[in-house]
Amino acid sequence: MKKTQLIENIQDMPEEFSVDELMERLIVLQKIEEGQQQIQDGKFYTEEEAKKKLKKWLK
Repeated sequence: MKKTQLIENIQDMPEEFSVDELMERLIVLQKIEEGQQQIQDGKFYTEEEAKKKLKKWLK
């Protein structure tokens, strides 16, 4: 995450917030960025592949 993104996210927060709320928001945003990068890198499962994997876990 870039400093400008961090500043924008802090500015979007309410006037008063806890450090925990900020950390939660930053973690979610980081996970979204990681997911987007994985998609760009081709590191993802198709819907059919995901269903097969879930079927094994949910037996």
